[in-house]
Amino acid sequence: MPAQTTSTPDHAMVLAAGLGTRMRPITDSIPKPLVEVAGRALIDHILDPLAEAGVKTAVVNVHYRADQMEAHLRERARPRVIVSDERDLLLDSGGGVKKALPQLGRKPFFVLNADSFWIDGPRSNLDRLAEAFDPARMDILMLVASTATSTGYDGKGDFLMDPEGRLSRRRERIVAPFVYAGVMLLSPALFADTPDGPFSLNLLFDRAMERERLFGLRLDGLWLHVGTPDAIAQAERSLVQSAL
Repeated sequence: MPAQTTSTPDHAMVLAAGLGTRMRPITDSIPKPLVEVAGRALIDHILDPLAEAGVKTAVVNVHYRADQMEAHLRERARPRVIVSDERDLLLDSGGGVKKALPQLGRKPFFVLNADSFWIDGPRSNLDRLAEAFDPARMDILMLVASTATSTGYDGKGDFLMDPEGRLSRRRERIVAPFVYAGVMLLSPALFADTPDGPFSLNLLFDRAMERERLFGLRLDGLWLHVGTPDAIAQAERSLVQSAL
């Protein structure tokens, strides 16, 4: 995939409003984004690389135990954090981003999940995404990781990728080589014809695939999916090994 000259976006959306049911009993008392891995909350493992990449503003949506999330986020200096309050109605991934659009600007922005992070290779994967994003060919550029070698993930993968980087969904009864790594770059214009209220970002993925404008960039490094209590220890071992 040819490199572009796109600069790193100024804005990012972090999806942090989920209930964290698979992380119980830890999440009986705290929201999942505040679960600690190697002494830092998951949300900080997401916000730290955004700050390092030069992202100035991150919008973080909150719902479950929102007061705890707001108190934690007030302690951060970089990036500037704007809270998108979903206490009254959980809007799902797509609806959550759509609600936050007024704070995300008019240019392409990052969208990140709060239950996974990654160990970079020689270069920042956020910088690589920004450089590879080509709005003339792409509606969405996703960071994708190896299904077989990712830490804390035991699913069948999400996508196949052609030589140009276009993504297609995994068919039934097969294992796909790539899993969505919880980071993407997209344009706010994609939300122009979307429902009001709750909806999934899968709607935008499917529309982009129909237009052959859903692309993937393979993660350089290691993806750490922290979806269950057992995955915490796995992620911590990977962090220790990466530092050796």
